[in-house]
Amino acid sequence: MPGKQLSVVVTRRLPEVVETRMKELFNVTLREDDAPMSREQLAVAMQGADVLVPTLTDQIDQRLLAQAGDRLKLIANFGSGIDHIDVHTARQRGILVSNTPGVVTEDTADMTLALLLAVTRRIPEGLAMMQGGDWAGWAPTAMLGGRIAGRRLGILGMGRIGLAVAKRARAFGMSVHYHNRKRLRPEIEDQVDATYWESLDQMVSRVDILSINCPHTPATFHLMNARRLKLMKPSAVIVNTSRGEVIDENALTRMLRAGEIAGAGLDVFERGAEINPRLRELNNVVLLPHMGSATVEGRAEMGEKVIINIKTFADGHRPPDLVVPGML
Repeated sequence: MPGKQLSVVVTRRLPEVVETRMKELFNVTLREDDAPMSREQLAVAMQGADVLVPTLTDQIDQRLLAQAGDRLKLIANFGSGIDHIDVHTARQRGILVSNTPGVVTEDTADMTLALLLAVTRRIPEGLAMMQGGDWAGWAPTAMLGGRIAGRRLGILGMGRIGLAVAKRARAFGMSVHYHNRKRLRPEIEDQVDATYWESLDQMVSRVDILSINCPHTPATFHLMNARRLKLMKPSAVIVNTSRGEVIDENALTRMLRAGEIAGAGLDVFERGAEINPRLRELNNVVLLPHMGSATVEGRAEMGEKVIINIKTFADGHRPPDLVVPGML
């Protein structure tokens, strides 16, 4: 659409620097509050906009896309994950979808290691003790956690984030194991001295810590189901900074309560903000409100990618971060 100022609708509040730049470049409609749009509001937005900028809290499904107007030609997602968008239906309707890959890699990998350490070294328990005024002083057997050096880390999904987690784990003296749809090239494996497991069952039964770093797709839904969780060592810890749907949350909760898994660090949940209340009662679980990519720098870079995708599209070219359905 060269020469035309695009009508852009943003579904959530974005960092001020991103909103300011959007106002300079486009005819943009911004949110006044940070509540997610209702489906009715999304439908109205999609009927009148050239470009929609949604986030992971917006479910852009087939029924909603059926209500889109003829003007809508690009869904420029603010985020790398696109499991909340029906990309196939969008493309069938002539609507392109773009995302922001690579931006959250380092931030999410940092949070994975933070959760790993928080669970194994019992940091939240120590913090609660100090804040509650319950600490009576140092003792040789008090608040004993576990050393992570020498432990086996299993990474489920060795993409950008998985590889970044592996590099950090090696620096902490852990041995790296991974399961992936495709085995990495030898030179990449050598960077982190990683061992590939073709069988996920075999890997999870042997690792001490399992990090979930794969996207949510129909193939990965409940990939860590009750049967597979039972293969893990009772001393094992599971960390998830990817998508909650990959783990059967009810099965995980039961096993944590029964002591069949030693602990968990979770930044994402199967039903979004509707967290299993029994998880909150456990002192061997660290729960975070989807903070994996929540850095000032990351959000600003994400916004820059959205703007570049829209601007490139406005100039009549293919957005650099175009999502291709066949590659999902």
